Amino acid sequence: MGLTGKAVLILAIALAVVLFAVTIWLWPRFARRSVPMVFGRVGLLLATQVAVFASVGLLANNSFLFYGSWADLFGQKQELGVVTDRASGTLAAKNIVRVGTQRPDVPGGSLPTRGGRIDKVVIAGRHSKIESSAYVYLPPEYFQEAYARRKFPAVVVLTGYPGTSENLLKGLRYPRTALDQVNAGRSQPMILVMLRPTLAPPRDTECVDIKGGPQTETFFAQDLPRAISAAYRVGKRARNWGVIGNSTGGYCALKIGLHHPGRFTASAGLSAYYRAAEDPTTGDLFHGDQRARDHADLLWTLDHRPMPDSSFLVTTSRHGEANYADTRKFLAKVRSPAQASSIVLGSGGHNFNTWRREIPAALEWMSSRLSEN
Repeated sequence: MGLTGKAVLILAIALAVVLFAVTIWLWPRFARRSVPMVFGRVGLLLATQVAVFASVGLLANNSFLFYGSWADLFGQKQELGVVTDRASGTLAAKNIVRVGTQRPDVPGGSLPTRGGRIDKVVIAGRHSKIESSAYVYLPPEYFQEAYARRKFPAVVVLTGYPGTSENLLKGLRYPRTALDQVNAGRSQPMILVMLRPTLAPPRDTECVDIKGGPQTETFFAQDLPRAISAAYRVGKRARNWGVIGNSTGGYCALKIGLHHPGRFTASAGLSAYYRAAEDPTTGDLFHGDQRARDHADLLWTLDHRPMPDSSFLVTTSRHGEANYADTRKFLAKVRSPAQASSIVLGSGGHNFNTWRREIPAALEWMSSRLSEN
């Protein structure tokens, strides 16, 4: 049974209810003062609490999709084979292979010309030597005859840490929101390349090129756009590309856009922070190199590096977000030719509900900055 399946959740809840009832029923029998009775009471309480906590944990995971499988939960890396010597299906690049397709959860999703299509792909980075799976959402227009010769702008969409790519499909509903925005006339059709920033799980690499370690920034800034542009009808210029993310993904999005204006013209950070985290999940990212640490500090970069001719969107809330003060600092430091925009909610925590309130406006903003040519 899968970690995110309803059967597991129902079983855990049922077990918790049964153990609670058993505890109430048997408690009088364990009321005597003896060592076996004490251990009996402790065992009943412990088993009931474990079952309750497991039920709550599974319910939270099903809602927020922190982990997509048992292997993901226990840190077991699952690698997919990658074909690197010939094309696969309609994908013409040597460093990308499609391993499956699925229907978007949208009205008319069974027909690509009405609901689009989601490809699951594996990208093998030529420069970074990193392999990562991703979901590529192709809008309905991609399959329509009227758009047969048209290239589409593309947006890299990143979830947070330790989230999974499925967060972006189910929890944050990016494909459905993008389709709704296009149908409402507020956005142009865009290809979404959805994945998590954790390319060396379970380590949180903070989209940093680590000396002697994963070259995560190189993967996102070089390998991923080149692979997608070679495999799909996507332009190769900066104005064809944007990047958006939430939390850790938001930090990565802003950093990649700030460091690589020749590749991405627009970057959006939802509930982003502005300095690379350094904690047990990241390990030693910089190995004592202060220049590398400063390079990963977005506020430092704005003060000490030339302003890129790019656009940045940041989001926060006055109550509920810890990044409010730093977001104001980021906005104050952005100068021409760069442009900065913001979404500031009155209240909203660091969670899916807040990001779902921001994503429609963020996609509309992104669409206005990107070009198909």
